[in-house]
Amino acid sequence: MSELRLDPTTHEWVVISTERARRPHDFAQTSAKPLPEPYSPTCPFCPGNEAHTPEETAVYPDPVTGDWRVRVVPNRFAAVRPEGSVERRQDHPLALSLDGVGRHEVIIESPLHNRLLCFMDEDEIFDVVRAYRDRLVTLSAIPIVRQVTLFKNYGAAAGTSLEHPHSQIVATPVVPWHVRHQYDVATQYFDAHGTNLYSDLLLFELEQVHRVLSGTSHFLVFHPYASRRPFETWILPRTARASLGYVPDDELREFGVVLRDTLRCIFRGLNNPDYNLVVHTAPAGDECEPYYSWHLRVYPRLTAVAGFEIGSGIHINTSLPEQTAEFMREIASSYSGE
Repeated sequence: MSELRLDPTTHEWVVISTERARRPHDFAQTSAKPLPEPYSPTCPFCPGNEAHTPEETAVYPDPVTGDWRVRVVPNRFAAVRPEGSVERRQDHPLALSLDGVGRHEVIIESPLHNRLLCFMDEDEIFDVVRAYRDRLVTLSAIPIVRQVTLFKNYGAAAGTSLEHPHSQIVATPVVPWHVRHQYDVATQYFDAHGTNLYSDLLLFELEQVHRVLSGTSHFLVFHPYASRRPFETWILPRTARASLGYVPDDELREFGVVLRDTLRCIFRGLNNPDYNLVVHTAPAGDECEPYYSWHLRVYPRLTAVAGFEIGSGIHINTSLPEQTAEFMREIASSYSGE
């Protein structure tokens, strides 16, 4: 029989469809996408083509060669732009608008066209997550900014149009409703219990054990109880900080390694699937509040959203997170000695 599970972080229901459930290995792609060559002369993100991107806003050089290892540039096809006003316009009670003002940047993760996050060395991945943190801090300090969203689209099914490894960061003058709702739930929980919802969630997953993939000194990796999608994966810090912007270098370096190893498991276990990666972090101005904990979620693109999900807002997950977590633990142990 199927089971309805409540997501404690959003109060939304998820259907865990055990009757339609597939075995974890059935989700692996039948054929892996071939990796591209390390250089593409037509790619604007490859070295030598820097003139094809806007002027960089940040660069992280290789300490040995001096060449760039990570570059951050404005998105040429930005969803929002620096110019404009945040003044609301309401010509009709049902027509509220403002200019599409904000910042939209691309974090070019490597000079190599085929250097995936899951195969980077420790210093390489540290520069990537350091760029995440630094740009989050910089963009959050802009007076008009209320929310900064960090994400990565990997593969066509996830929405990317350029295969060169990159992430994106978008700063907006509004907090989207579904994000605000997540903060409201966490605030209400803190007011009612006096504890951080995400810290309690971490303890719950540790007690349950079955959905945990791995743990380190500062992070826990697990498939959440009310997973919306097959193999939905969370990386949650053991120390609750509302914002990624306040993570010190030693923990950030560990986070980079945990992220790399998690993505490597997904790459190997599911045969290089497309995925979306999202960093959840507090809105600008709430970075020091005790109610929230930043974290990262990975959503492999293994199933499509259909009519019931669109019409009801209830996701159907055709896998059991307890089983998918066990599968990924086996994948991790199979290459742990490499």
